[in-house]
Formats: sequence, C-alpha cells, structure tokens
Amino acid sequence: MSPIRRFLQLESAGGIILLLAAILAFVCENSALAPLYQGFLDLPFGISLGGAGIEKPLLLWINDGLMAVFFLVVGAEIKRELVAGELSSPAQAALPGVAALGGMAVPAIIYLAINSGAPQLAVGWAIPSATDIAFAVAVLTLLGPRVPHSLKVFLLALAILDDLGAILIIAVFYTSDLSTTALALAGAGILAMVILNRSGVYRALPYLVIGVFVWACVLKSGVHATVAGVVTAMCLPYRVDGPREQSPLRRVENALHPYVSYGIMPLFAFANAGINLAELSLESFTHTLTLGVALGLFFGKQIGVMLAVAGGSALGLFRRPTGATWPQIYGVCVLTGIGFTMSLFIGTLAFPDAHLGAEMRLGVLTGSLASALFGYGILRCLPRPGMAGS
Repeated sequence: MSPIRRFLQLESAGGIILLLAAILAFVCENSALAPLYQGFLDLPFGISLGGAGIEKPLLLWINDGLMAVFFLVVGAEIKRELVAGELSSPAQAALPGVAALGGMAVPAIIYLAINSGAPQLAVGWAIPSATDIAFAVAVLTLLGPRVPHSLKVFLLALAILDDLGAILIIAVFYTSDLSTTALALAGAGILAMVILNRSGVYRALPYLVIGVFVWACVLKSGVHATVAGVVTAMCLPYRVDGPREQSPLRRVENALHPYVSYGIMPLFAFANAGINLAELSLESFTHTLTLGVALGLFFGKQIGVMLAVAGGSALGLFRRPTGATWPQIYGVCVLTGIGFTMSLFIGTLAFPDAHLGAEMRLGVLTGSLASALFGYGILRCLPRPGMAGS
C-alpha cells in the first residue's frame, strides 16, 4: 500500500473512534457520572527530578503533554509531504497551499465580523481556521469511489497545511509571558538536534530524548509546549535516497501514528468535548462566540477554499484535481469545515476560563457537524466518477 492509502485508512478509523469519544464525554458530562468525569480531569499528577518538577491536573497533561505527541506526528507528516510527498514541489503545493490560505482567512474574517462588538472575544479568531483530518477522511471513506482519489489527496494535503498554519498561529498568537532562560535552554536542545541531523545520526532515540527536554523547557517558557513536538519532528532525518528503515522520521511516524489516532486524539476529545447542557440556554445558541465559530467553520471554510480553488484555476496558477467535477470539489470544500480536534485545541488556548467553554464547544461541534452532514449529502447525491452525466 502507498503511504497515502495507509494514512487515509488509519485516519478514517481514528475518526470513528474520535466521534465515539466525544459522545462518551457528552454522556458523562450530563449524567450521574459527571462528578467522576470532572474528578478524573482534575486529578493532580506531577513529575519531579532533583527539586525541579512539573505538577498539573490530568486535563493539562493531556492538552500540553499528550498533544505534543500528536503534534510530533503532525510535524512528521508535514515534513514527509514537503520533502517527498504531495507538497514537495511548488507546482504540487500551489493548489492546496492557496486553498489552505483561503480556508484560514475567510473563517477568521467571518468570526471577527460577528464578534466586532465584543473585543474580548477577538482572541478566538483562529478557532474555525483548521480542518480535522481524521473526521474529514472518515466522511470520504464512507463515500468510497464516489470521490476521485485526486480529491482525497487534495483534502489531505490541504488539511496538513491547515495544521501547519494552526501551529504557527499557536506559536505566535497564543504565547503568554516569555521566560528567556527556558527559551534559551530549549534553543540549546534544538541546536543539539540540528547537529545530530547534520552529523548523520539516524537513530531516533537521541532526538526523542532531547525532544522531551525541549518540551519541558518550552512548557516553562510561555510558548505552548506542543510546538516542541513539531520542532522535534522537523529535526528528525528523512532520507529519500536510502532504504525506508534508515529514516528515523518514518520510523517514528509509523510507530506513533496508531497510538495518536486510536489513543491520544480520542482521549483529547473525551477530555475537551463534553458540553454540560445545564450550562446552555437559548442565548448560548445565539451567543456571538457560538455563531462566530459555527458560521466560520460552515460558511467560512467552504467559501474560502472554493474561492481560492476557482480563482487560482481561472488565473492559471494551477489545475483543478484530476478527474474531479466542480460539484465534487465544492462538496470537499464543505468538508473542510470539520474543525473539531484542532478547533477545540485552539479554543482551549483562547478561552481557558470555563464560563465561555460551553459556547466555544457548542460552536465547534455545530459547525463541524453541519459541514460533515452537508458535505456528505452533496457528494452522496452526485453521480459516481465514470457514470453518465458525471
């Protein structure tokens, strides 16, 4: 199987488990299990060594620690595609690149327009900017041969670039007070990994050990700790001219991807997707935060991506995906509004206070669900490729 096909299959299965985890979180939050659920998330956990240590509730270990592993795999996917995949040349990267930019800009504009009268909510502008690979690919898998393979690759490449954009946004816009000492130590660790790479060290273990050190330093620095996962992935060597076994990047990605898809992402969804119905009212559905996120995901993503693809094609910047009709392209553009994991993650950074958490989650779930159902409906009603009228 090609790497693309393996990735698509793994992500589609992970998307189903992710959905089940989100449903379980909702059930726990609104049943007699709620105290046990909250107690689980608030469970203190710490690590100390020689007087220095880190102690946080389990929820923060999931969001700051396990999600760094998620971002390590995301970083590996990005580097692999940039070096030897669908983004390895300007011609290949042009279509998903322009589409990703449109899909990040328009949702932000819609969100800020809706929340123009509430400047304290402007910090959430990036919540509807990213696409959830697992859920989007899961929907495409349900559609089978109705969607050309070129469109599946397009969606995967666009979602990967979306993730890259989200990583940059997190690093630049969601950074608290900086500790220069911790940043300097993190920089020393990154430099050590770069030296290992340039020296031809092809064992993954040294990079991962230093990566843990970098993560701890970044955690203390004020920059969000998950950025350390991406930096570590970018330092891992990827050899395109040697045997696959000689690539630490591929070994790490292949080893961690199942744990991320079937373990870390569902656990993150379980910890962050629970909405307490007692906290919701009619005003919650019309709250500008809810509307900004939901409409940004549903309308903003499809408008931004579709305009970018149609405009770029009309200007001759790139060709549309091979064998795909414009209605099929539009259906996939709608699916890019499935934000979920990355949207929830950015939302927890933008609004750490609990009093806005319900509205943020409601907007993410509403926009993502509407995009999934509408996109699936469009693609399901279109004729299969090769049929008359397609």
